[in-house]
Order: sequence, then C-alpha cells, then structure tokens
Amino acid sequence: MKHGWVAALALALTAWLASVQAQTSAGCPPQAQSPTAPQLQAAAANARDRGLLWRVTRDGRTAYLYGSIHVGKLDWAFPGPRVTAALMASDTVALEIDIADPQMAARLKPPAGIATPTLAPALRERLARQADAACLPKELLGAMHPVMQAVTLTVLAARWQGLDPGYAQEFALSGFARASQRRVVSLESPELQMAALIPREAADAERLVAQLLEQLEDGSVQRVITRLAKAWEHGDLAEIEAYERWCDCIASDDDRVQMRRLNDERNPTLADAIEILHRDGRKVFAAVGALHMAGAKALPTLMQQRGFTVQRIALQ
Repeated sequence: MKHGWVAALALALTAWLASVQAQTSAGCPPQAQSPTAPQLQAAAANARDRGLLWRVTRDGRTAYLYGSIHVGKLDWAFPGPRVTAALMASDTVALEIDIADPQMAARLKPPAGIATPTLAPALRERLARQADAACLPKELLGAMHPVMQAVTLTVLAARWQGLDPGYAQEFALSGFARASQRRVVSLESPELQMAALIPREAADAERLVAQLLEQLEDGSVQRVITRLAKAWEHGDLAEIEAYERWCDCIASDDDRVQMRRLNDERNPTLADAIEILHRDGRKVFAAVGALHMAGAKALPTLMQQRGFTVQRIALQ
C-alpha cells in the first residue's frame, strides 16, 4: 500500500504543478518540481508526525480531527506513525474541499450576486507587479476574482521560504485515501468556502485586495506563513491560538469580521458534517486547516459540545 500511496501522491503533485507552471528564471521564487521516485521513497522512509491530532469518540466509535496546513515541503507530505495509524483506522478521509475532485474544483467560483469590483488603476498595477514577481502567466490569474488573485499570490509567496502549496496536506491525504481504497469527502461546499473568502460588497473586496497586496509588498506574508508553518510542524497549539496577536492582519473591526467569517463561522458547518458522517457509521479522519482548531469556536470544542469525548494525541 505504501508504494501505491507514493504513486498517488506523485500524480497529485504533478497535476498541481502542471496547473501552476510558472516561468523559470533567476529572479523567480523556487518552484516545486515533480518529485522523482527515489525522492518520494526517501521522504516516505523518513516520515515523522507533524501537525495536530485529536481522537473524538461517541457511541462506541472513534473519529479523528487533524489540523493541517495548506503549504509544505516534500518531507511533510508523508505522515508519521501516529497519524498513519489514525488514517489506517479510518474508512473515510474528510477534507474541507476535495480539490482532487474536478467537479469540486470547477465550483470554486465567486458566489452568485457578487459583482467583480473594478479596481483602481494603481491597485491593478500593484496586483500585476505581484503576479510578475511570482512569475505567473497573466492568463492564469486573469479569470479569477481580484480577491482570489490576491489570495493565490499570498499562498504562493510562501515559495520564497521553501513552502509550496504543491505539498499541501490535502494532496497527501487525498493520495493516501485513494491509494488505500478509502472514501474521500468534502466537508464544505465550494460555494460556502468562496462566500467566506470573498466579501459581498465591492468596496470591502477592494479594501481586502489592497490589504493583501500591502502584506505582500512589505514581506509580512512570508514572515507570517513561516511562523505559522513552524508552529504547525511542531504541533504548537498555543502559538496557533495566539495567531491574531502576531499575524499583523487584524487592524480594524472589519479585519476581525473577516477573520471570524474565515474561521469561526465555518466551524459549525465542519462539525455538523463530521457528526453526520459519524452518525452514518463512517470511521472519519477529518483534516482541516490548523487555525480551525483554535479559538472559542475551535473544532475540538464544538465536537465536545456535541457529546464527543475529545482527547489530544501528542505527536512530538
């Protein structure tokens, strides 16, 4: 099974890398390349546990919650023994969105009724400069809503720190599930996720684009992603809990509203979906972004409120 998983992961990574092929030059950020078979085998052989893991039990059955991260390195793509054991004990891998499902990917569009803002010329120029700095073909971003353009550039900025979305946990877990004949499900609809990401009002969307561009231009995006990735790698929940105090991303009430929409307000939907799968008799391994595991409405807290016994599993 291990070899099948390696092959599935290779295919998933190759598909991602093909979809975001950038120009290559000395001035471009490092770009993940399709790993060779020996590289994949070495990463699998040296796998160790990272991230955050909980066991949640109710009605005599166990599910698992896993705090993941949406960027990474090849070495991070393979879970260690405790996470692997949790996966092997499960028959269903539940992701925020199964991005390996073409139907789900096709539905990642701005919600109906949300107009695309007409950005001021200076803002359009700043967005274009960041696309050039990321060495992305303009046609790749051109069809996206401006907020999604800025979000994409923000995630891709992590490549300067050796962290690539091509090695996100979603790909590894989806590859594992399919190679081992496990069911893969989405906990959210693409429409719900897009509604959380993109403000309804054009003025709010333009303000968010400007804010994300400012963070790209001053380099704070790379600093924050690196710090978050380090906290995730070491399972440092306290550091993740303190995210809003050190992310330099909460400067106003509007920022707080956006953060709540991105995290707290989505958590009940995630918890409901996990509970339904558990009630239906599925053995669930649910993986969502680590920030969903923090705060007053953290996913483990919501599962406990639903009558589950929740226990953190030490990974370090």
